[in-house]
Formats: sequence, structure tokens, C-alpha cells
Amino acid sequence: QVQLVESGGGLVQAGGSLRLSCAPSGRTFSEYAMAWFRQAPGKEREFVAAISWSGTNTDYTDSVKGRFTISRDNTKITVYLQMNSLEPEDTAVYYCAARFTLSGTWLSGLGDEYNYWGQGTQVTVSS
Repeated sequence: QVQLVESGGGLVQAGGSLRLSCAPSGRTFSEYAMAWFRQAPGKEREFVAAISWSGTNTDYTDSVKGRFTISRDNTKITVYLQMNSLEPEDTAVYYCAARFTLSGTWLSGLGDEYNYWGQGTQVTVSS
């Protein structure tokens, strides 16, 4: 069983930055593709970014390209989401997700493809 714990959320002004962290535990981490999703009040959950377990492949939703960067450190067993130039529209609960895969290049933007989820961390961007 994999447990995911997110941290790093908070309140920031528009234009500011935050870095989210996700630290899985319970099993080896390196063979898990990881992703970040978010859900704003009254809206559907949406894909934000994903990274393959090798770290060589990444993907982003269009609205965050050039502003957010997903990365992972398999030695520290942590995946990060660096968020720059934050906008009020980025306000949401951010969730970390994971899926075991034998493919070092696999990733997905579909939430149903991931088996494990964290409890979420709130990000609030004020205008």
C-alpha cells in the first residue's frame, strides 16, 4: 500500500511562488509514475502535471505550461511541483497521485489511471 502526503500549500499573492511536495511511503517509490491534480470549489478535478518514474517524461495542462515545473528526487523519495507566477485561477486543493508501472516513460493526465491519492493541500492565490 502506498500512502501519499502532500505539503507546501498556503496563501500567496498573485505573481508569487509556492513549491508543493509529495512524499510517498509504504513501498519503493522509483517505479511509480506521479502526477498532480487540482480541484477548485464547484469545479471538476483537473490534471495539472505528470512525471514518469524515470523522470525523463513530463506533461502539463496548457494553463500551467511555462509557469509550473514537476520534478522528482528518487533519492529523497519526493516529487515536487514548483509553481511560479501564480494566478487567482490557480486557487484549488492540489492532490498528488501515483501509479505503479514497469514503464519508465509512462505517464497520464487521466485521474482514473492512478491508483493512489493523497489527501490534498490547499493553495490560495489572492489578487
